[in-house]
Amino acid sequence: MAGVQPFLHDLLVTLQAPSQVWCARDGQVHPHGAQGVYHADVRVLSTAVVRVNDLLPEEISAGRSGPAELEAVGVLRMIDGPGADPTAMLRRRRVLRPGEVSEELELSCGTDDPVSGRVTLRLASDLARMDDVKQGAATSPLPPQAVPEGVRWTDGTAVVDVSAPGASVEVDDDGATLTWDVTVTPGEVVTLRWGVRTQVPAVVSAPASAEPEWSVPVVAADDKRLAPLVRRSLEDLAGLRMSADFAPGETFVAAGAPWFFTLFGRDSLWAARMLLPLGTDLARGTLRTLAARQGTVSDVETAEQPGKMLHEVRSAELEVDDGTVLPPLYYGTVDATSLWVCLLHDAWRWGLAASDVEELLPTLERALAWMRDHGDNDGDGFLDYADASGHGLSNQGWKDSGDSIQWHDGRLAEGPIALSEVQAYAYEAAVGGAELLDAFGRSGGDEWRSWAAELKTRFRERFWLSDDAGPYVAIALDRHGNPVDSVASNMGHLLGTGLLDPDEEKVVAGRLVAPDMSSGYGLRTLSARSKGYWPLRYHGGTVWTHDTAIAMHGMARAGLGAEAAVLARGLLEAAQHMDYQLPELYGGNAVGDGPGPLPYPAACHPQAWSAASAVALLAAVLGLSPSDDGGLDVAPIAPSPVGSLRFEGVRVGSRTFTVSLDPAGRAQVEEM
Repeated sequence: MAGVQPFLHDLLVTLQAPSQVWCARDGQVHPHGAQGVYHADVRVLSTAVVRVNDLLPEEISAGRSGPAELEAVGVLRMIDGPGADPTAMLRRRRVLRPGEVSEELELSCGTDDPVSGRVTLRLASDLARMDDVKQGAATSPLPPQAVPEGVRWTDGTAVVDVSAPGASVEVDDDGATLTWDVTVTPGEVVTLRWGVRTQVPAVVSAPASAEPEWSVPVVAADDKRLAPLVRRSLEDLAGLRMSADFAPGETFVAAGAPWFFTLFGRDSLWAARMLLPLGTDLARGTLRTLAARQGTVSDVETAEQPGKMLHEVRSAELEVDDGTVLPPLYYGTVDATSLWVCLLHDAWRWGLAASDVEELLPTLERALAWMRDHGDNDGDGFLDYADASGHGLSNQGWKDSGDSIQWHDGRLAEGPIALSEVQAYAYEAAVGGAELLDAFGRSGGDEWRSWAAELKTRFRERFWLSDDAGPYVAIALDRHGNPVDSVASNMGHLLGTGLLDPDEEKVVAGRLVAPDMSSGYGLRTLSARSKGYWPLRYHGGTVWTHDTAIAMHGMARAGLGAEAAVLARGLLEAAQHMDYQLPELYGGNAVGDGPGPLPYPAACHPQAWSAASAVALLAAVLGLSPSDDGGLDVAPIAPSPVGSLRFEGVRVGSRTFTVSLDPAGRAQVEEM
């Protein structure tokens, strides 16, 4: 349906950045919705449907068979022998590599006699851009060219080459049909092969290194949900690894598939930050990549400012159906700059080499200066945002949908808007930045500590509200300086940053785990008591995995283990309903309201910061933090919300540790 964003929740995905395949539950790529083979934000195949004797195989099993691999099994009753048992079968094995998809079609039978049939593969390509697919725009297939042993599509820029040894090829204006005539003998397998190679110019591509930039831990726990969640999450993150042409050799993780399969400042920073207990190499690559495009000038069209970190990178201008038009390099984010500083500080604490830190200190100083000189549009002493171009994002925090910042009665807040969590990031960046400046003998540390202290005072004076359930932190200040009175998840990002004192942190944590905010599957973005709440509203009632993980980790850092355990158990409860792949977001319905959390139908999966949340969960349960002497400190939640736990592969610099936890929350640390 044109103009309607296609759903993803019932599709299977195979990915290895910057390529991905989205297919139906039968393994087929049908010509509708978001299904397709993609490379670098272009749909290179919009159809890849196998038939036998003009009929579709009847799917009995389909799913991932390994990282970047899928297998679908269908029975072939159209060529089967007599009897009720299905005795002819097709296995479709798909393997994805950057820029390349290969498939094997394996036919076998358990009949008394050989069976014969005609296998066809119908292919089409529309070379549609991802943003057109996301908006449900109408697309048309392009005419292909027959080439030796295959077929080709090109628009003069992208080139799509399909090879199919042994197949006859017929082309028409709408696509190509590959045909094999086969006879299958009982006890033997007939294997047909085809593949597609793609060339699409892009800003982002596969990383230089084939191996992930983090250690792969060994995790065992009494709670049997934890280990598969960690394993699946790290496999998904490995498939999201990318490199940018302006920072060759550096690796970051793309925000998510399929819609955000590129560099996003905020998302990539949070994912790298959550993965720090597994090493600092991803953090270094992310920091360097963003530093390479740090803002240098003021530009209203791109929202660039000196010292500012970018929001996202695309290969072409991005048009959104609400009139938003974003340039290929867009800086419309109020929080990525502070988060960049926070990541540099935390990576240094986790053992990032001094030479790597020192190289980035000029970038750090410019980022800090942006907070002071450009981050406050209305001069009230808080970082805020307002789109000056008229066609950029109206909301520029992590809740960036148009209706995300609203009052308790459902009215939308007017900008410039100063988000509560952005002040926490800025506070943490100023304090951490000052520590780095001192440690490396550079000036400015005292200035930034004073700046942070003043921000903390102003925040306490302006952001606190109270309702019939007690005090809480407003989601934001509006253009008039009024605190927007929604009870929302944003205040969870304040925990553990130092912006609040311990009593205030306890109050905030208590509000977040109350029934109106905690669904039992995680943290709702908006209180169920708000007029604008709806369990499937993007930022107005759904649960976002990373949002829950950030609040959970902050609670653990603040010593609020009981509250952190509530959210940890919620994520594990949700994970088991989702094949241990926690998506970008899901419904805010409560445990018991249905068989599980409602899927948010258009949610990305995998999503970088959602997958990285599994490591944040481990870090929170164990209370992991680097010690001042380069070792590892632990302050576990007691009692443990996952029972006994063993985590092998925690890294601090060049040192590796194993942490063991008993059900009571007593921990032991061994250096390997």
